[in-house]
Amino acid sequence: MGGHEIIGYNHTGKNIPPQEISLARRRTADQLSTEELRQLLIERRREEHEARLEAYRRTGRVIRVDEPRAAGISPTQEEDELTGLEITPARRRRNRRKSGLDTFLFAVEIVAIVGLLFIFFNGVSLIRDLNREVASALQQPTVTPTPLITAVVLPSGHKPPVAGQEVQPNTAEIPEHLRPLMQSYANLPVPTAGPQQATRMQIPTINVDAPVVQGDGWEQLKKGIGQHIGSADPGNKGNLVVSAHNDVFGQLFKDLDQLKPGDTVVVFTADRSFTYVVSGTRVVDPTEVSVMDATENASLTLISCYPYLVDNKRIVVTAVLKES
Repeated sequence: MGGHEIIGYNHTGKNIPPQEISLARRRTADQLSTEELRQLLIERRREEHEARLEAYRRTGRVIRVDEPRAAGISPTQEEDELTGLEITPARRRRNRRKSGLDTFLFAVEIVAIVGLLFIFFNGVSLIRDLNREVASALQQPTVTPTPLITAVVLPSGHKPPVAGQEVQPNTAEIPEHLRPLMQSYANLPVPTAGPQQATRMQIPTINVDAPVVQGDGWEQLKKGIGQHIGSADPGNKGNLVVSAHNDVFGQLFKDLDQLKPGDTVVVFTADRSFTYVVSGTRVVDPTEVSVMDATENASLTLISCYPYLVDNKRIVVTAVLKES
C-alpha cells in the first residue's frame, strides 16, 4: 500500500492491528460485528484513496498526507485530497472567504437587479407623468368667441341735405355708448380690392350702372357703391352686402324702393359677372344690423337711406344668386 502501514481505528479511537483486520476479512459477513464491518469499510475506502494518491504521484504531483483519512471527512476535504491538494487551516480559511465572497457577490447582483427594476418602473412613471403634464398644458379651455362688432348701425346714414350746407353723417343714429367705438373704426385702413371682389354693379330696372368700392364708410360712399368689408364675394356662398346714398353723392340708390321680386342685379368682378334675382324689400330701423348677417346660400343685400330727403330709416332689398 505504497509503503504505508495499514492502521484501523475502532469506535473508541484506538488503533486496530492489521492482523485483526486480516482475520476479520477472512470471516464471513455474518460472523462480523457491526464495528468490524465499519472498520472494513473504512479500510476499503482508505485503500482506494491510497491508490488514487499513488496515481497522482506517478503523474508527477507532490502529495503529502500527514494523517490517514478519518471516517467523518467532509466531501470538500475528500475532493481536495483526491485532487492532490493539502488540506491546511489556511486553505480552509480561503475556502470560507471564497464562499463568503460568492455570497456577497450574489447579494450584490440581487440588489443591482432590484435597483434596475426600480429605475425602469420609476422612469416609466416619470414619462407617463411628463406626457400627462404636456397634454394638460396643450389643452386650452374652450372659450366662447366674442362677436366682432362690424357695425352698430346700417351704412349710408346721413343728415337730410339742406341747400347751401354740407351734408354730414347722422351720428345721432348711433347709440351714445357705442359712439367711441364707431369713431375708432372710422379711421381703419380699407384693404385693397382682390380679383374676386366686386368692381361694378348694374341694375337695369332703375338704370343703375356704377363702380363698387371696398368699404362703406362716409368717404367710400362718395365714390360709388360700397361693399361691406368682410361680406361674401360675388358668386360665393354668403351674404354680399352693398350700400349707396339715395339723395346725395350721385343718388345711386334713389329708386331702390321700385325694385320688385324677379328684377335682376348684375355684379361684376375683374374677370366675370354674376346675376342676382330680387326676392324681397323691407324698411327697417338704422340699428337693424342683422340684415347684414351671413347666409348659407349665395345672396345679395342692398341698403340705402329711406325715405327720400328724410333718411331716418333704411330700405333693404334682398336678392339670391341666379343659377348659371
